[in-house]
Amino acid sequence: MTPITNTKALIQFCEQISSAPFITVDTEFMRETTYWPKLCLIQAASADHSAIIDPLSKDLDLKPFLDILTDPKILKVFHACRQDIEIFYNLGAMPTPVFDTQVAAMAAGFGDQVAYDSLVRQVVKIEIDKGSRFTDWSRRPLSDQQLHYALGDVTHLAKVYPKLVDKLVAQKRYEWVAAEMADLTDPKLYNTSPDDAWKRLRPRKHSTKYMAVFKEVAAWRERVAQERDQPRGRILKDEGVDEIATQLPLDAGAFDRLRSTPKGFGASKFGSELIEVIRQALDDPDAYAPKVEKSAPPVQVPGSVVELLKVLLKVRCEEEGVAPKLIASVSELEKIALDDEADVPSLQGWRRKVFGEDALRLKRGELALVLNGTKVELVELD
Repeated sequence: MTPITNTKALIQFCEQISSAPFITVDTEFMRETTYWPKLCLIQAASADHSAIIDPLSKDLDLKPFLDILTDPKILKVFHACRQDIEIFYNLGAMPTPVFDTQVAAMAAGFGDQVAYDSLVRQVVKIEIDKGSRFTDWSRRPLSDQQLHYALGDVTHLAKVYPKLVDKLVAQKRYEWVAAEMADLTDPKLYNTSPDDAWKRLRPRKHSTKYMAVFKEVAAWRERVAQERDQPRGRILKDEGVDEIATQLPLDAGAFDRLRSTPKGFGASKFGSELIEVIRQALDDPDAYAPKVEKSAPPVQVPGSVVELLKVLLKVRCEEEGVAPKLIASVSELEKIALDDEADVPSLQGWRRKVFGEDALRLKRGELALVLNGTKVELVELD
């Protein structure tokens, strides 16, 4: 088995799959010691053709394949696609349109976040050998066993996809997942702008000074991590961002008294850079602090109502054969418990038909949950 290592061979493969209605795509990458994922392999298959592409080859220009990924006439099928899409997005090619078989499997009754090997086993009765799962994909050469394993990720998926679609169509659920797929290509999901880095963290305070420093320290860490291609945590731990925003260290000694930074940090290049960042933020906190809407005072959520809604969710999902995670989260149930008009997905569209309407009827006393032997059932009340 020989991977594609030059542009001419890649163009030939792309011509073979250019008229396919769908292709399956997977990647192998490493990111344990880096900020940016290191793309090591790309696997792709149509119903008739398949190949492994070696992006580490110096004789390969990926553009022909990236053009395929952005071709609106070809559906790109992934399993658990977020990290794969992130890689291609960073290469300047947002795959579109896409279909995620893990999301679709939740609607088809295969459970929450079903693993790829489990889905293949259930749908096409193929047992996958996991022996090469923890391969160092950056090493060359790769063995035939490793390449065979990698290619199987897309050739098996090419068999799974049509059967999964048939099941969804038979269940009249294909439309359920269409909107979910469109959401997966929202660029906001893959935003790595340093100015927005603070949004991934949980600030513990909301004072102007705190938020100004919190935002700027998070942005500094993101920039340094990107420039050095190192994980954020190797630059500064998450708790360090909060502690610095709380303690406001302005000299080397103050940094050395923090619990989240090692000794000598304050006198290092990082320490001196952060001192300048903090001073700038404190010089004009109003200019640096992000605009955060003040949340309303916490309202006591009726726990018993939430628990009833959890049971109802489980009952309805078992009846429909759909994964609860696809219907509603606990935070959504809490909002429904407080407000019949809550702006949550589970009270909209197909989710409202499956669960939301019954949730409101349960709250109004029009439905009851009854234990019949070992089974919980829904009963209409007069």
